[in-house]
Amino acid sequence: MLIAIPDLLDHRSLDAIRGLVDAADWVDGNVTSGHQSALAKNNLQLPEDTPAARQAGQMILDALGRSPLFIAAALPFRIFPPLFNSYAGGQAFGVHVDNAVRIQAGTGFRIRSDLSMTVFLEPPDAYDGGELTVETNFGVQQVKLPAGHAVLYPSSSLHRVAPVTRGRRVASFFWLQSMVRDDSARQMLFDLDSSIQRLAADLGHGHADVVRLTGVYHNLLRRWADA
Repeated sequence: MLIAIPDLLDHRSLDAIRGLVDAADWVDGNVTSGHQSALAKNNLQLPEDTPAARQAGQMILDALGRSPLFIAAALPFRIFPPLFNSYAGGQAFGVHVDNAVRIQAGTGFRIRSDLSMTVFLEPPDAYDGGELTVETNFGVQQVKLPAGHAVLYPSSSLHRVAPVTRGRRVASFFWLQSMVRDDSARQMLFDLDSSIQRLAADLGHGHADVVRLTGVYHNLLRRWADA
């Protein structure tokens, strides 16, 4: 399941985040890489333990909590604190799969990475290349979204970031553990929830069919959820 989430960040939040990260000192992006990723990765990253990274990351977490689309699609249980990366001058990230378990450095916090997320922080016309390419069951999809928009996709998928040949691509990236481990089950729940919301808009939330289908949704979630 690959889901675009438009306007996750409003202009005020986007400007505040860019003000924080642009003024910070960046380091080699392999500080958080596993062995496989380190062979393919060439970018810069904001150290995760800096005040700028923590403050900007919290702003993204707050935005996620206000997004019904994100909550419906991800059914989040735990979210890894958002990280920030930058690509320029031909930098890229070759084909890889994200680590199955992510551990926050210096803490006991860990998650199973069911879903990966990229929040774009740079306008797409400000740089060439930099497309996020994800191999899905429906073929290869390329993603390059407006600043403030985000994309959610399975961490188990093969994906890469194309070389940035002009300008600079700045983004936030992170992983999350869903209450529902299985991607196909999450997709069914998301489709059902979307249909219920459309039906409720036409018939009203109190309509018998809406109530019945809402019950089906929650009983399926109860069956499949880890939490």
